[in-house]
Amino acid sequence: MSKAAASRKVRVNLDSRAYDVLIGKGVLDRKGHWAKGVGLAGPVAVITDSTVAELYAKKVLHQLTAAGFQPALFSVPAGEKSKSMEAVATVLSGLAQKKLTRSAAVIGLGGGVIGDLAGFVAATYLRGIDFVQVPTTLLAMVDSSVGGKTGVNLPEGKNLVGAFLQPKLVVADLETLKTLPPREFAAGMAEVIKYGAIRDRALFNRVAKGVKPGDSDLVEIVKKCVAIKARIVEKDEFEIKGERALLNFGHTIGHAIEKVTEYRNYLHGEAISLGMRAAAWLSHWEAGLPLKEVQILGKTLQATGLPTHLKEPDDSVALILIDRIIQALGNDKKVAADGKNRWVLLKSLGQAETGFEIKPDVIEAALRVLLTPLLDRDVP
Repeated sequence: MSKAAASRKVRVNLDSRAYDVLIGKGVLDRKGHWAKGVGLAGPVAVITDSTVAELYAKKVLHQLTAAGFQPALFSVPAGEKSKSMEAVATVLSGLAQKKLTRSAAVIGLGGGVIGDLAGFVAATYLRGIDFVQVPTTLLAMVDSSVGGKTGVNLPEGKNLVGAFLQPKLVVADLETLKTLPPREFAAGMAEVIKYGAIRDRALFNRVAKGVKPGDSDLVEIVKKCVAIKARIVEKDEFEIKGERALLNFGHTIGHAIEKVTEYRNYLHGEAISLGMRAAAWLSHWEAGLPLKEVQILGKTLQATGLPTHLKEPDDSVALILIDRIIQALGNDKKVAADGKNRWVLLKSLGQAETGFEIKPDVIEAALRVLLTPLLDRDVP
């Protein structure tokens, strides 16, 4: 059996915007047929970053050329700093200079930053052209490449500018994870843990045992995460019914941590890990999550290699950081019309609910949990 033969497919059912997510090892080794199969016909703009370009751009460009496309490569510096309006303007100008028409398509080749950036470029160039996601990180495979959210950051907050654009196809080749640094793989596991925590206790129990890039069931683990997100997106594509908010467990605090640390101290998944530890305590106090399950979640994050407390040089700096995090919560894009955060909390591992309103002093107490390392009895 070939590597590609072991692939899985998840259908995201959104009427005329429906698409497939191909998951497996070697699914990119199909001579560009994955692009032809979804109707791409014109020139293709491959948007990537400086790190991924060295690893996979030549291969993807060769496949697209062999399949009859005319690919052009656009590379931005690796890192969260490229998820910006400046990077969008640079790439859009590049597309215009190439005189690409509406028959063209954008392929986002890389992690979550590239997927969001490339998707926003596709959504805005000539008022919208076709888009294909080719995620190369675990985090992008299980989360950001699926669901149609695109966008960039502003100095005032994360993901404040964006558009909904469903891709024509997502190609998640797990072979690309072989070149992923261990820290990046662990960051992706934060989202995997999230999916188990909000919707699938069996999945959570599996990942709590530890997951490595070479695990034989990694394709199935990724498929389960994608399927959970697909079903949620199908019910609430444009995040107006409340169902899609479930995906934000741990993200309200996580995004605030990213912002106040200027995206330098923590990878996205690491910030979400901190957010989930704090959200677990909020869940215990406000939604009845059993203390034992608070501890299990914390230990699972820690065992995965994710941070569970703020890595500041001393308590005074950490306390200042907490004050800044509290202020940043008001600029989160998920703030409701009345200016208040609506929190996603766990009733139990595998069962999340949305719409919780929490008093400021309780939020501060949860943030103070992040001042101390995880203990055998994780009690603040």
